[in-house]
Amino acid sequence: MDKQSALAGSALANSYHSISLAAARVVINAAFEAAAEFGWHISVAVVDRAGEVVSLDRSDKAIGISPTVALGKARTAALLRAPSKEFETFINAGSPSFLATPGVTPLEGGIPLWLNGEVVGAVGVSGAHGANDSQVAELAAEALAVM
Repeated sequence: MDKQSALAGSALANSYHSISLAAARVVINAAFEAAAEFGWHISVAVVDRAGEVVSLDRSDKAIGISPTVALGKARTAALLRAPSKEFETFINAGSPSFLATPGVTPLEGGIPLWLNGEVVGAVGVSGAHGANDSQVAELAAEALAVM
């Protein structure tokens, strides 16, 4: 079989979908609406499937570190295609080797964004603390599902 024939039968490139800026803003707005109901001051990051920032926003009263933490949680969820809480759980359960994973922020509050069975990005929330961050991120992710 010659090289041309071999290439004809295989994919030369993959086609992926990624979250748009318009969709990222819907997710961020949903996060702020959810947090406002509880009086939480948060930062929210939405990243694409590769973990690169699409949109990042913070409330006026959010603590200074929260934008960086929100971005880290979102990147973790996007790159590992799982909630960032899973990695916090592994570490807390006695598997500290997960801390060696490059670029991972193993803190609760990052949720992958799925569209038609494909991760198109992720949302990360910081400032409401732990389970509250996850609650807001999950509600924000649901906003994408109803678009």
